[in-house]
Amino acid sequence: MSSSHVLVLNCGSSSLKFAIIDSNSAIEHLSGLAERLGEASPQIKYKFNGKKHTVALANGDAHEVAINQLVELVKSLKLDQQLVAVGHRVVHGGEHFTHSALITDTVLEAIKQTATLAPLHNPANLLGITAASDAFSTLPQVAVFDTAFHQTMEPQAFLYALPYELYKKHSIRRYGFHGTSHYYVSAQAIDLLGLKGKPSKIVTAHLGNGCSICAVKDGKSVDTSMGLTPLEGLVMGTRSGDIDPGLFAYLVNQLNYTASQIDTLLNKESGLLGISELSNDCRTIEESAAEGHTQAQLALDIFCFRLAKQIASFAVPLGGIDALVFTGGIGENSDVIRAKVVNQLSFLGFKLNNESNLAARFGNEGVITDQDSTPLALVVPTNEELVIAQDAAKLAEEL
Repeated sequence: MSSSHVLVLNCGSSSLKFAIIDSNSAIEHLSGLAERLGEASPQIKYKFNGKKHTVALANGDAHEVAINQLVELVKSLKLDQQLVAVGHRVVHGGEHFTHSALITDTVLEAIKQTATLAPLHNPANLLGITAASDAFSTLPQVAVFDTAFHQTMEPQAFLYALPYELYKKHSIRRYGFHGTSHYYVSAQAIDLLGLKGKPSKIVTAHLGNGCSICAVKDGKSVDTSMGLTPLEGLVMGTRSGDIDPGLFAYLVNQLNYTASQIDTLLNKESGLLGISELSNDCRTIEESAAEGHTQAQLALDIFCFRLAKQIASFAVPLGGIDALVFTGGIGENSDVIRAKVVNQLSFLGFKLNNESNLAARFGNEGVITDQDSTPLALVVPTNEELVIAQDAAKLAEEL
């Protein structure tokens, strides 16, 4: 195949992130974001040849219009003839998909069925698939699932202690998310540490507005912190993470909350934002904590304590830890959070190197512990778009 360029689409409820990536060289030729779709003042921002541009859309314009505008943009930049496939990020694949898949009517129906497990994500992903299939009708469309990497988990890791009937009839279980990121950074870490082809026990920490960790044994996911939905697990930007399920009954019976209000509370008003009462942005939290803001400091302490505790617990499914990998917006850029977490894990043998930790900011890859530290900790910038591009190109080539 003469070209290996893939259009990667990540479609949200009111946004569309896109990129054109060479799946062989990993060069990103175009990247951008269509935002505020269906709302006032929607626009497309993109970067091409090192220059940034903005294209205004009409008020209320949604995904189909944005993708049609993207088609025109791709054609005007003469990038359309080099495309071999369109790769779509799909958040939830349920138990249907253990790998990426060429999108067929059967695959579309499975994604629709799984939409009940991810009502905020899968319907938006389907919008992007439908619009892109119309706009790029001659190109193979490929779905890459956030949940697929975690389908190697055993029942002891993915089942809830609920009546088994709920799993058999309704597929209620733990699925995990951020799979493409955990897959990518664990593979990079295995290469960096010279563990390719050898037994390996890696904990990957994807930390952004959404946060999850994964126990990766010999390249396969054996446990992860997120569950049926992306709400379970760690403290996040606006999400609560783990809570006592009894809270639901208390909020309903004592405070007259509705199910919708509880959903909003736990997904959009909790986490760093809820504790600090300032922001969900980690940079703002860190700056305010440094200035003496008590609740900002408390938010950081809770975030790091819960993260360190969960990382330590993953020594059980792994049978030990060889390395801890930080990635995502917070994981890659916050030396403060990395230091707090690694120092809390010193009882496992981690020895933080302060200079290396400071150097590993703003997209820099590297080990952040001392040479005699066992286990090691390192920073690996994630590249989910590249994983999507590579999977899409591979499946397209097999046609």
